[in-house]
Amino acid sequence: MSTCTTASRHLDEPLSGTAATARTWLLIEQAGPWGAKALTSSHLDPTLGRALEAAAQGTGVRIALIRRPGRHADCGAPTERHVYAAHTTPGGVWLHAAMTRDPGRLLDLDFAALGTGDPRSFDQVLQGRPHTDDPLALVCTNGKRDRCCALLGRPLAAELAASGVNGAWEVTHLGGHRFSPTVLVLPYGYAYGRAEAHAVKEILQGVREGRVVTEGCRGNSAWERPGQAAELAVRTASGEHAADVLTVIRTDGAAPRWAVTVAHADGRLWRVVVAQGASLPPRPESCGSALGSPARMDVVAVRQLEETAVAVAC
Repeated sequence: MSTCTTASRHLDEPLSGTAATARTWLLIEQAGPWGAKALTSSHLDPTLGRALEAAAQGTGVRIALIRRPGRHADCGAPTERHVYAAHTTPGGVWLHAAMTRDPGRLLDLDFAALGTGDPRSFDQVLQGRPHTDDPLALVCTNGKRDRCCALLGRPLAAELAASGVNGAWEVTHLGGHRFSPTVLVLPYGYAYGRAEAHAVKEILQGVREGRVVTEGCRGNSAWERPGQAAELAVRTASGEHAADVLTVIRTDGAAPRWAVTVAHADGRLWRVVVAQGASLPPRPESCGSALGSPARMDVVAVRQLEETAVAVAC
């Protein structure tokens, strides 16, 4: 059976610069089935789902539903549900957790503040606290968006949970169906494609140690696509694996070519030229869609700036 993932893998389509973009993730536990637009087509009250979508629009907050791996029979409204908020911008990374009996209280959150990295409304409204347990591994499994997410994502999520990964959750949508199984790891916000259980465990161990595994990485969700590709290119060029030390501080230009400035916490700067290309030959972006040429982010040049150039750039 030919699928969008089969074509993408066969054509060795690059993963870098393909992650969903969100400075802050808001994750709401919701058991039962999910539709293609899960906030309004699940057992979450669709009126609430529409209101949450409207509240988050333009704030940098991306909302997704999560559920534990396994069978998804919904036995009624849960008495309590997990809620997580995570800010992924380096230098201000955090992951907070809460439990709530009333998901309607989420409308009392200050979405604009959450998007800028301020967790206070989450803690005040939901009695949230910093998450001190294992990092989260969110596996996209929403087959209503693309069958590959269910066919490949659900077995991966189940394998992770069965092997003792306490932070394993299924999630509604991470984009890039053709890279399934796709995984988002929090708190740092790096996304991965074509993931396998042993690799995800290595990635999670890296998170515990404050490291970023770059193999299979699609990028950090805090950045737009050119910045994702640029940051990963700097990691490759410099051998830097420490998390939370590289920041995209400037992006000049527009499609199809950008000059991205990446800063290290120690003061070093790099200028990365990223060009938007077309993935050829044509392939489906998702199962059932027509053949197309998905945009790809190609790194043209990586140059560390000299001290004089640093002064000008700053």
